[in-house]
Amino acid sequence: MRAEPGSRTGDRGPTSRGDKRRDALLRALDELLHESDLESITIAGITARAGVTRSGFYFYFADKAACMAALGAHVYVASIAAAAHLSDDSLPAAHRIERMVYDLTESVRRHHYLYRAMLDARRHSGTIREMWAGYLDSFVAPMAQYIDSERAAGRAPAGPHSRTLAALLLGLSDRMLEGLGPTETPDDQRRVDALATIWLRSIYGTSEIARPRASPVTP
Repeated sequence: MRAEPGSRTGDRGPTSRGDKRRDALLRALDELLHESDLESITIAGITARAGVTRSGFYFYFADKAACMAALGAHVYVASIAAAAHLSDDSLPAAHRIERMVYDLTESVRRHHYLYRAMLDARRHSGTIREMWAGYLDSFVAPMAQYIDSERAAGRAPAGPHSRTLAALLLGLSDRMLEGLGPTETPDDQRRVDALATIWLRSIYGTSEIARPRASPVTP
């Protein structure tokens, strides 16, 4: 049986001692992020909260940024879930775009403390910047494929190179998400609505197929 990622040689399965120590370190960082900003959190503080030795920390993570990267994977998973709406054939095209944008913004609010910590880490760590760039890049091909399929089906007009368009739209979305707070404000709502409109117009050449935000999307 193959050892789980992060476990020691000889550890077995997700309940191994190694996994428990790693999970304890991630839980400790998660708890500390509710109390302080990432810059103020030390490895000593993480290990003390987790009940793991300093050498134990370095067994799993090269530094604090690597630990933050592992914890921040929750943000990436939520983004994947939001993007999955694009493949939902039960929804009209415009509804897929709307759901993706609105679910993405809601996921950022739901994990706001993690998202802010990731942004903080990105400013100070080349490792996190590379990881974040990898996250964004991993969405480019699926988005480009969606654009190409909509064009091939005649639902979207011909336009800019699909990968280039997808990369620009994702970059714009990333910048918009950076400014979101933990609770929705009227300005936030307008920005999210504007982003959905930009996606729709960029892909479909119109936003008339989009419904007003006041009319929620129904399954």
